[in-house]
Amino acid sequence: MCQTITLNKVSDPLPPTALQALAPAADIAAAEAVTRQLAHSHYENFSVVSVLLPKRLRQDFCNIYAFCRVADDLGDEVGDRDESLRLLEQFRDRTTACFAGEASTALFVALAGTIRKYDIPIDPFLNLIEAFEQDQRITRYETFGQVVDYCRRSADPVGRLVLYLCGYRDQPRQWLSDKICTALQLTNFWQDVRRDILERDRIYLPADSMKQFSVDEAQIREGRIDQHYRDLIHFEVDRTATWFDEGEALLPLLGRSVRPQISLFAKGGRAILQAIRHQNYDTLTVRPSLRKWQKGRLIASALVGYLSGCCVRQPGVAS
Repeated sequence: MCQTITLNKVSDPLPPTALQALAPAADIAAAEAVTRQLAHSHYENFSVVSVLLPKRLRQDFCNIYAFCRVADDLGDEVGDRDESLRLLEQFRDRTTACFAGEASTALFVALAGTIRKYDIPIDPFLNLIEAFEQDQRITRYETFGQVVDYCRRSADPVGRLVLYLCGYRDQPRQWLSDKICTALQLTNFWQDVRRDILERDRIYLPADSMKQFSVDEAQIREGRIDQHYRDLIHFEVDRTATWFDEGEALLPLLGRSVRPQISLFAKGGRAILQAIRHQNYDTLTVRPSLRKWQKGRLIASALVGYLSGCCVRQPGVAS
């Protein structure tokens, strides 16, 4: 199939991110400038996090992030499910072609260097695309296990890609990373229950849990908060916290030069769970979020850890 794709031609209409990323690149420097711009302009904390990263990793993080951003936007910003599926299929073909040594657009010219440098397999990239395709086909989930299975493709590959950049390829670290990434994805689901149904017609709350706590789709759509809904979100928040608990065993296994930055994401997820608790599990009428001072405290914590890592090496752990 890859041979039938004209890799220099960008499909239209495309989200702005994809238009940038899938335009032809004059050279590697121009391609990397595009992924840096995408990363820094589409994630408010990325600039801070990337500055805290070891310099050798910053461009590669931008390249990975740009891929994730474009794939996500092809799934969520096109406005037509059939068209999204077509564009995602084309994006998969471009990804496969990149691994075959055929890259001409800005995103894939930049990403190809990262893939070669760290010997990254194709599976995490294809899994991410599959998750965004699943969003076009499946909008309701019967069980928590089905939601977790979706997270295996939508969230876990990101953590594994980060581990590859940090020099880790072993199964124990990947398993612990999966725990954190799934917890982060679940946290986002409980944070955005109302937004997901109104903007995307999606419900990630498991149907069996909704039935257990006597919550139905009409209530979510109408934004009616009651004790049944609070109990449901309380239940989901508590079991999500256990995934963070298990996954944070990863942090001591990481080198000091990257540990604070990666811990920042887990701390941010936990902080959102705490914000949900503070508003008594109402995520229908008010979207829980972190205040500026809370974000500042998290970033300051990462900065302290980063500065400590610059000065101290932990014997036996890669830096």
